[in-house]
Amino acid sequence: MTVQQTAVPQSVHRAGGEAHTSSPQRGRRVRARSGQWAAWAFLAPVVIYLAVFYAFPLFRNIELSVKDYTVRSFVQGNAPFVGLDNYVKVFQDPTFGPALLHTALFTVISIAFQFAIGKALAVFFHQNFRLSATLRALFLVPWLLPLIVSASTWSWMLNSDSGVVNSVLHTFGIAPINWLTSPDWALTSVIIANIWIGIPFNLVILYSGLQNISADLYEAASLDGANGWQKFWRITFPLLRPVSAITILLGLVYTLKVFDIIWIMTRGGPGNASTTFATWSYQLGFGSVLPDFSPAAAVGNLLIVLALIFGLIYIRTQRKQDIS
Repeated sequence: MTVQQTAVPQSVHRAGGEAHTSSPQRGRRVRARSGQWAAWAFLAPVVIYLAVFYAFPLFRNIELSVKDYTVRSFVQGNAPFVGLDNYVKVFQDPTFGPALLHTALFTVISIAFQFAIGKALAVFFHQNFRLSATLRALFLVPWLLPLIVSASTWSWMLNSDSGVVNSVLHTFGIAPINWLTSPDWALTSVIIANIWIGIPFNLVILYSGLQNISADLYEAASLDGANGWQKFWRITFPLLRPVSAITILLGLVYTLKVFDIIWIMTRGGPGNASTTFATWSYQLGFGSVLPDFSPAAAVGNLLIVLALIFGLIYIRTQRKQDIS
């Protein structure tokens, strides 16, 4: 009787010890699982947003480009699979060559002038003179205005008969120019408007980059006898390179898909004089009585590929700079 009474408490004691040692492990596991669920809960809105507004539209656009969609099949959803036939149709279209050239010219010229003027203004306003903040705020107006307002304003200014630009040219004895109706000037007109709209974006980003450059570097350069150009070339330009790279990349992606400015001012004309991939895709999909949804989607995918190529080039360049 005595042995049984002493054995039972020992077994209970061992079981209690095992429960005591396992309870901290279970607590840690519960906390780890709750932390994982919390992380997924915070991540879920971003994943849902990307899936709904990026992944699904991209998948849908690819599906449109590899099937032969008409208005009826678009509604019924029974379009036949045609593979790359829509891309071949786009490449063989007479509009492809001019649209590719106009897209390249529109993008490269716009980015070059936007970046150069934006950087010059950023350096200028970095001097922090008395009216610096006020003038800097005024330069943001083109960026804050709705694009339809900006494009309509430039259409009025460049009007052949009553535009203010031709009125100014007339005072200097220069003949009026058909800015929006001449094949020689239509693309130039939309490029000028797009440069004006994009300068404030470059100004803001590059000015923010200049704020991160220490003033001690400029003071040390002044003590060494460096002039303004030497300070810019030896200090500002190299230290602003990372910000400049991302500014150019964002400008490229934005400019490739510019549609509203061109469409409001010239509608891609006259003829195809100012047609880009963005306006051509819209014309194919919505600009005719019998829309071609599938070729329009193929042209849109070409724009995505171009933006992806520029993005990969930027990533590769940044990796080389980080390694060096």
